[in-house]
Amino acid sequence: MKIALLGYGKMGQVIEKIALERGHEIVLKKDEFNTYEGLEKADVAIDFSVPAAAVANISASFNNQVPVVSGTTGWLAHYDEMIALCKEKNGGFISSSNFSLGVNLFFELNSYLSKIMAPYDSYKVSMEEIHHIHKLDAPSGTAITLAEGVMEHSKYSKWTMDTSPNENELHIEAIRIGEVPGTHTVTYNSPIDAIEIKHTAHNREGFALGAVIAAEWLAGKQGVFTMKDVLNFK
Repeated sequence: MKIALLGYGKMGQVIEKIALERGHEIVLKKDEFNTYEGLEKADVAIDFSVPAAAVANISASFNNQVPVVSGTTGWLAHYDEMIALCKEKNGGFISSSNFSLGVNLFFELNSYLSKIMAPYDSYKVSMEEIHHIHKLDAPSGTAITLAEGVMEHSKYSKWTMDTSPNENELHIEAIRIGEVPGTHTVTYNSPIDAIEIKHTAHNREGFALGAVIAAEWLAGKQGVFTMKDVLNFK
Protein backbone atom coordinates (compact mmCIF):
# COMPACT_ATOMS: atom_id res chain seq x y z
CA MET A 1 0.00 0.00 0.00
CA LYS A 2 1.20 3.51 -0.83
CA ILE A 3 0.90 6.02 2.00
CA ALA A 4 1.17 9.82 2.04
CA LEU A 5 2.31 11.24 5.37
CA LEU A 6 0.78 14.68 5.92
CA GLY A 7 2.85 16.04 8.77
CA TYR A 8 6.38 14.77 9.32
CA GLY A 9 7.11 15.62 12.92
CA LYS A 10 7.85 13.10 15.65
CA MET A 11 4.56 11.26 15.14
CA GLY A 12 4.96 11.22 11.38
CA GLN A 13 8.40 9.68 11.71
CA VAL A 14 7.14 6.93 14.02
CA ILE A 15 4.26 6.23 11.62
CA GLU A 16 6.76 5.99 8.76
CA LYS A 17 8.84 3.45 10.69
CA ILE A 18 5.84 1.25 11.47
CA ALA A 19 4.40 1.55 7.95
CA LEU A 20 7.69 0.47 6.39
CA GLU A 21 7.95 -2.44 8.83
CA ARG A 22 4.49 -3.56 7.72
CA GLY A 23 5.55 -3.52 4.07
CA HIS A 24 4.07 -0.22 2.92
CA GLU A 25 5.60 2.46 0.70
CA ILE A 26 5.78 6.14 1.62
CA VAL A 27 5.10 8.32 -1.45
CA LEU A 28 4.97 11.72 0.29
CA LYS A 29 6.37 13.17 3.50
CA LYS A 30 4.60 16.54 3.69
CA ASP A 31 5.85 19.28 5.99
CA GLU A 32 5.70 23.07 5.85
CA PHE A 33 8.59 23.21 3.37
CA ASN A 34 7.28 21.06 0.51
CA THR A 35 4.23 20.62 -1.72
CA TYR A 36 1.58 17.92 -2.16
CA GLU A 37 3.48 16.41 -5.10
CA GLY A 38 3.11 12.63 -4.85
CA LEU A 39 -0.20 12.74 -2.97
CA GLU A 40 -2.07 11.61 -6.08
CA LYS A 41 -0.10 8.33 -6.04
CA ALA A 42 -1.22 7.38 -2.53
CA ASP A 43 -3.76 4.71 -1.63
CA VAL A 44 -4.36 6.51 1.66
CA ALA A 45 -3.12 9.61 3.48
CA ILE A 46 -2.32 9.79 7.19
CA ASP A 47 -2.57 13.30 8.65
CA PHE A 48 -0.69 13.96 11.88
CA SER A 49 0.10 17.63 11.37
CA VAL A 50 -0.92 20.75 13.31
CA PRO A 51 -4.37 22.35 13.66
CA ALA A 52 -3.56 25.15 11.19
CA ALA A 53 -2.56 22.66 8.45
CA ALA A 54 -5.15 19.91 8.96
CA VAL A 55 -7.98 21.35 6.85
CA ALA A 56 -5.68 22.00 3.88
CA ASN A 57 -4.18 18.50 4.17
CA ILE A 58 -7.56 16.77 4.37
CA SER A 59 -9.00 18.89 1.55
CA ALA A 60 -6.04 18.18 -0.74
CA SER A 61 -6.45 14.46 -0.12
CA PHE A 62 -10.15 14.39 -0.95
CA ASN A 63 -9.53 16.53 -4.04
CA ASN A 64 -7.00 13.91 -5.18
CA GLN A 65 -9.43 11.03 -4.46
CA VAL A 66 -7.24 9.82 -1.58
CA PRO A 67 -8.94 8.58 1.62
CA VAL A 68 -7.71 10.17 4.85
CA VAL A 69 -6.88 8.99 8.34
CA SER A 70 -6.54 12.10 10.52
CA GLY A 71 -5.16 12.12 14.04
CA THR A 72 -4.67 15.89 14.23
CA THR A 73 -6.76 17.60 16.90
CA GLY A 74 -7.73 21.21 17.48
CA TRP A 75 -9.34 21.79 14.06
CA LEU A 76 -12.84 20.41 14.67
CA ALA A 77 -14.57 23.75 14.07
CA HIS A 78 -14.18 22.72 10.40
CA TYR A 79 -15.25 19.09 10.88
CA ASP A 80 -18.66 19.44 9.21
CA GLU A 81 -17.03 21.21 6.28
CA MET A 82 -14.60 18.30 5.81
CA ILE A 83 -17.39 15.73 6.10
CA ALA A 84 -19.32 17.57 3.38
CA LEU A 85 -16.25 17.60 1.12
CA CYS A 86 -15.65 13.91 1.78
CA LYS A 87 -19.20 13.10 0.68
CA GLU A 88 -19.00 15.43 -2.33
CA LYS A 89 -15.83 13.70 -3.54
CA ASN A 90 -17.01 10.18 -2.58
CA GLY A 91 -14.03 9.97 -0.27
CA GLY A 92 -13.11 7.88 2.72
CA PHE A 93 -12.42 9.41 6.12
CA ILE A 94 -11.53 8.42 9.65
CA SER A 95 -10.87 11.18 12.17
CA SER A 96 -10.03 10.23 15.74
CA SER A 97 -8.69 12.07 18.75
CA ASN A 98 -6.60 8.97 19.44
CA PHE A 99 -5.80 5.88 17.36
CA SER A 100 -4.20 3.83 20.13
CA LEU A 101 -5.89 0.46 20.67
CA GLY A 102 -5.52 0.90 24.42
CA VAL A 103 -7.09 4.36 24.37
CA ASN A 104 -10.02 3.15 22.29
CA LEU A 105 -10.60 0.38 24.84
CA PHE A 106 -10.35 3.11 27.49
CA PHE A 107 -13.03 5.12 25.65
CA GLU A 108 -15.36 2.11 25.87
CA LEU A 109 -14.57 1.57 29.56
CA ASN A 110 -15.13 5.27 30.28
CA SER A 111 -18.52 5.26 28.55
CA TYR A 112 -19.63 2.13 30.42
CA LEU A 113 -18.47 3.48 33.78
CA SER A 114 -20.37 6.72 33.16
CA LYS A 115 -23.51 4.75 32.40
CA ILE A 116 -23.43 2.69 35.59
CA MET A 117 -22.45 5.69 37.75
CA ALA A 118 -25.27 7.91 36.43
CA PRO A 119 -27.75 7.18 39.26
CA TYR A 120 -25.26 8.10 41.99
CA ASP A 121 -25.33 11.89 42.32
CA SER A 122 -22.94 12.00 45.26
CA TYR A 123 -20.02 11.37 42.88
CA LYS A 124 -18.57 14.39 41.09
CA VAL A 125 -16.62 13.76 37.92
CA SER A 126 -13.38 15.47 36.96
CA MET A 127 -10.63 14.78 34.47
CA GLU A 128 -6.91 15.38 34.14
CA GLU A 129 -4.77 15.10 31.03
CA ILE A 130 -0.98 15.43 30.86
CA HIS A 131 1.01 15.89 27.64
CA HIS A 132 4.39 17.08 26.41
CA ILE A 133 5.14 20.78 26.20
CA HIS A 134 4.99 20.76 22.37
CA LYS A 135 1.26 19.94 22.21
CA LEU A 136 -0.57 22.95 20.79
CA ASP A 137 -4.17 22.32 21.83
CA ALA A 138 -5.67 22.05 25.30
CA PRO A 139 -7.49 20.12 26.49
CA SER A 140 -6.41 17.22 24.34
CA GLY A 141 -8.76 15.74 21.77
CA THR A 142 -8.64 12.51 23.76
CA ALA A 143 -9.81 14.33 26.88
CA ILE A 144 -12.67 15.90 24.94
CA THR A 145 -13.73 12.47 23.64
CA LEU A 146 -13.64 11.13 27.19
CA ALA A 147 -15.71 14.10 28.39
CA GLU A 148 -18.27 13.43 25.66
CA GLY A 149 -18.45 9.81 26.83
CA VAL A 150 -19.21 10.97 30.37
CA MET A 151 -21.73 13.59 29.28
CA GLU A 152 -23.69 11.07 27.23
CA HIS A 153 -24.87 9.33 30.41
CA SER A 154 -24.69 12.00 33.11
CA LYS A 155 -25.98 15.37 34.32
CA TYR A 156 -22.99 17.14 32.74
CA SER A 157 -23.86 19.08 29.60
CA LYS A 158 -20.49 20.69 28.83
CA TRP A 159 -16.82 20.54 29.76
CA THR A 160 -14.75 23.41 31.05
CA MET A 161 -11.19 24.22 32.04
CA ASP A 162 -12.47 26.74 34.59
CA THR A 163 -11.29 25.74 38.04
CA SER A 164 -14.70 26.65 39.52
CA PRO A 165 -17.10 24.68 37.34
CA ASN A 166 -20.88 24.88 37.59
CA GLU A 167 -22.93 21.82 38.57
CA ASN A 168 -23.51 20.89 34.93
CA GLU A 169 -19.87 21.44 33.87
CA LEU A 170 -17.22 18.72 33.77
CA HIS A 171 -13.84 20.12 34.77
CA ILE A 172 -10.78 19.15 32.71
CA GLU A 173 -7.31 20.04 33.92
CA ALA A 174 -4.68 20.18 31.16
CA ILE A 175 -1.03 19.91 32.18
CA ARG A 176 1.94 20.36 29.84
CA ILE A 177 5.26 19.00 31.09
CA GLY A 178 8.41 17.46 29.63
CA GLU A 179 7.99 14.87 26.89
CA VAL A 180 4.96 13.00 28.31
CA PRO A 181 3.24 11.10 25.42
CA GLY A 182 -0.16 11.26 27.09
CA THR A 183 -1.84 10.41 30.40
CA HIS A 184 -5.61 10.68 30.96
CA THR A 185 -7.44 10.19 34.25
CA VAL A 186 -11.17 10.23 34.94
CA THR A 187 -12.13 10.50 38.62
CA TYR A 188 -15.48 10.02 40.37
CA ASN A 189 -15.12 11.59 43.79
CA SER A 190 -17.56 11.53 46.71
CA PRO A 191 -17.24 12.51 50.39
CA ILE A 192 -16.78 8.81 51.18
CA ASP A 193 -14.50 7.46 48.45
CA ALA A 194 -13.21 7.88 44.90
CA ILE A 195 -13.25 5.75 41.76
CA GLU A 196 -10.57 6.42 39.17
CA ILE A 197 -9.71 5.07 35.74
CA LYS A 198 -6.47 6.00 34.02
CA HIS A 199 -4.65 5.43 30.74
CA THR A 200 -0.92 6.08 30.46
CA ALA A 201 0.89 5.97 27.12
CA HIS A 202 4.51 4.86 27.43
CA ASN A 203 5.50 6.08 23.96
CA ARG A 204 4.06 7.20 20.62
CA GLU A 205 4.14 3.76 18.98
CA GLY A 206 0.63 2.80 20.10
CA PHE A 207 -0.82 5.89 18.40
CA ALA A 208 1.21 5.28 15.25
CA LEU A 209 0.38 1.57 14.97
CA GLY A 210 -3.32 2.30 15.37
CA ALA A 211 -3.17 4.94 12.64
CA VAL A 212 -1.46 2.55 10.23
CA ILE A 213 -4.00 -0.20 11.02
CA ALA A 214 -6.79 2.32 10.38
CA ALA A 215 -5.18 3.27 7.05
CA GLU A 216 -4.95 -0.38 6.03
CA TRP A 217 -8.63 -0.81 6.85
CA LEU A 218 -9.75 2.40 5.10
CA ALA A 219 -7.91 1.92 1.79
CA GLY A 220 -10.42 1.40 -1.00
CA LYS A 221 -13.45 2.35 1.12
CA GLN A 222 -15.86 5.27 0.76
CA GLY A 223 -17.68 6.89 3.66
CA VAL A 224 -17.08 8.38 7.09
CA PHE A 225 -15.95 5.89 9.72
CA THR A 226 -14.64 5.71 13.28
CA MET A 227 -12.18 3.55 15.16
CA LYS A 228 -15.17 1.54 16.37
CA ASP A 229 -15.58 0.39 12.76
CA VAL A 230 -11.87 -0.41 12.42
CA LEU A 231 -11.74 -2.37 15.68
CA ASN A 232 -15.19 -3.91 15.23
CA PHE A 233 -16.46 -2.63 18.58
CA LYS A 234 -20.21 -3.27 18.91
